[in-house]
Amino acid sequence: MSKTITEAFEEARDEGRGAFIPYLTGGFPDEETFERLLLALDGNGADLLEVGIPFSDPLADGPAIQLSSRMALERGTTPEGVLNLISRARKTLQCPLLIMTYWNPVMKMGLEEFAARAKEAGVSGVIVPDLPPEEAEAWVTAAEEYELATVFLVAPTTPPRRLGIILSVCRGFVYYVSLTGVTGLRSEISQELLLSVRGLKAHTDLPVAVGFGISTPEQGRSLVHAADGVIVGSALIRLVLSQQTPKARVGAAAHFAQSFRDALTMGASCKGSEEVDAS
Repeated sequence: MSKTITEAFEEARDEGRGAFIPYLTGGFPDEETFERLLLALDGNGADLLEVGIPFSDPLADGPAIQLSSRMALERGTTPEGVLNLISRARKTLQCPLLIMTYWNPVMKMGLEEFAARAKEAGVSGVIVPDLPPEEAEAWVTAAEEYELATVFLVAPTTPPRRLGIILSVCRGFVYYVSLTGVTGLRSEISQELLLSVRGLKAHTDLPVAVGFGISTPEQGRSLVHAADGVIVGSALIRLVLSQQTPKARVGAAAHFAQSFRDALTMGASCKGSEEVDAS
């Protein structure tokens, strides 16, 4: 039986490390390889898994994730298809699994139906980046009925009053956006970012995980002195794209996960801290 979101963060904390949360687009690069990638990440260092539902207008996503979404859509991947893939993989996964979806697919399926199907598939939480917390009551109610945590995003530009609204409806953990703009890669972790994360943690008892732009194990190691976990998407997608065969893609993802897990052990030397070459 898989761990809960809370248990996953607590286990990482008890082991003296930050939680590693890799992101994959559902159905990318194809259904079979996607399932193999999930299993490889789960078995080689991931504490939680985030799966994106491909969408035709992914406003919060950078070029790499947009490309992976387009590739999945061209293969006919649908929200229902992603949930089916998750349901199959869930039988052997140990990590709690979250869905990242835009609001339109949720509305199209129906809030109650989406929540029920996500729960049935074994999903633990849902991230909806374009759902304002002020308008989230109906979804949060449906999600809580099916024991789904709704994870909200906090940005460097979030004003104090709105932060309070976000934290009042956020469950599972807080997703801190390290960059203004879309997902992608960044060159360094600033002291300002670390101070911002510590400031956010002073306002909530929920774990705080940092995403958007985290590309190397070394950057992750810098962050876990302030954050409870790191979310890595674009760098992993680019790495998968750089490999030519399913076997190479799965092997590269497994090594990537292990490198991040090693690096996120606080105070440990960083293994595999080179910038991922995904050109």
